[in-house]
Amino acid sequence: MKLKGRRLILCLMSSILTMGAEAQEQVQNGAVGTLELNLEKAIEIALAENPTIKVADKEIELKKVADKEAWQALLPEVNVTGNLQHTILAAEMKLGDNKFKMGKDNTNTVAAAATVSLPLFAPTVYQNMKLTKADIQLAQEKARSSRLDLINQVSKAYYQALLAQDSHKVMQESYKISKENFDVVNKKYSVGSVSEYDKISAEVQMRSMNSQLVSAETGLTLAMLQLKVLMGVTENVNLVIDDKLENYENSLTLNNIGSFENELQNNSSLRQFALNKNLLEHTLKVQRTRFMPTLAFQLTGQYQSLYNDNWALWNYDYAPSASFTLVLTIPIYKASNFTALKKTKIQLSELEYNRINTERQLNMAAESYNKNMAASIAQVASNHEAVKQADKAVTISAKRYEVGRGTILELNQSEVALTQAKLTYNQSIYDYLKNRSDLNYTLGRDTYLK
Repeated sequence: MKLKGRRLILCLMSSILTMGAEAQEQVQNGAVGTLELNLEKAIEIALAENPTIKVADKEIELKKVADKEAWQALLPEVNVTGNLQHTILAAEMKLGDNKFKMGKDNTNTVAAAATVSLPLFAPTVYQNMKLTKADIQLAQEKARSSRLDLINQVSKAYYQALLAQDSHKVMQESYKISKENFDVVNKKYSVGSVSEYDKISAEVQMRSMNSQLVSAETGLTLAMLQLKVLMGVTENVNLVIDDKLENYENSLTLNNIGSFENELQNNSSLRQFALNKNLLEHTLKVQRTRFMPTLAFQLTGQYQSLYNDNWALWNYDYAPSASFTLVLTIPIYKASNFTALKKTKIQLSELEYNRINTERQLNMAAESYNKNMAASIAQVASNHEAVKQADKAVTISAKRYEVGRGTILELNQSEVALTQAKLTYNQSIYDYLKNRSDLNYTLGRDTYLK
């Protein structure tokens, strides 16, 4: 009994250790999880997990630290210094026949001083404070641009995943139909009611659909992987998208072309041009302050002891002294100051030309996206009707073949036409959604930004 009890305990311990090792391995390798997804949730996760967004936020923090550093230049600066000087041979000054010793040989002189410096008038510091605030605004706009770009990429990747998912479903249905047709034809061939040609044609059709189904599965896997990368989630997470492109058919609308010029003002690139211009103008003001005088106040307090002939520092006789100084600095001439001004003015002119060119390109792109959306809307309506007709044609051709009045070629052609019609229908909706996403990014629409 004791032996059996010991064996039971050993078996239980072994099971516990094995389960623990398996659990640890799952944690290390990453346990597979399922994530139900829609477009809003995909964007929310991407904005929270994507490293690019985190870097942009850190850049804003860095600029805020630089802004704090700029105004801290107006605060008093306190320094403490200590000095010990040992005179081996004191200098001697001669005036005619008289000689004067400038100190004593083999003596120590000790001094300790505290200095407080405070800028009273520092125009460069004042302009640097404004410059850093403009730099923060630019960093915030760049972060906004990163978010808009990520939203655009995630949206298009989500729509691409929907297209791949719907295409995979279409190919599954087409393969199922072609396999059912092959089974029917094969049974008829086995009893001699149809020719071997019909059997071969049906089998070729079925194998062709199977090949396209495998390609659709690969495309779906790659589309999901791309979406995972943009969202910043691990590869072992299984994404489940309970959505399809057909759901967006009733939301296909056009934008007013005349409003693009005004809406482009929210475009991040144009806003960055404006902020960069503001930054350069502040830089120009900073450079101009180099021609202006500065005034600083300095207060010094000192304890010192002279000509001590021993090394007992704490026993010296120290005497205090204090003074203050006003330092006025007037710049007269420095060639690089003029060159820096000229360089900044050229950069301002260059920036304006680039802004004009970019605005023209963005306006053209917005109009192009809108026209593509219009074309897609027309195609969706036509393709939707084509799917209905193709589905009806498959039913008719199947009945005709069943009663012996149709050919296997007609049946195969109707199946291919239906598959192509469904794929084209889904593609037209995807094209609209893709162009709409690009248009929203171009116009700087931040619907998903909190």
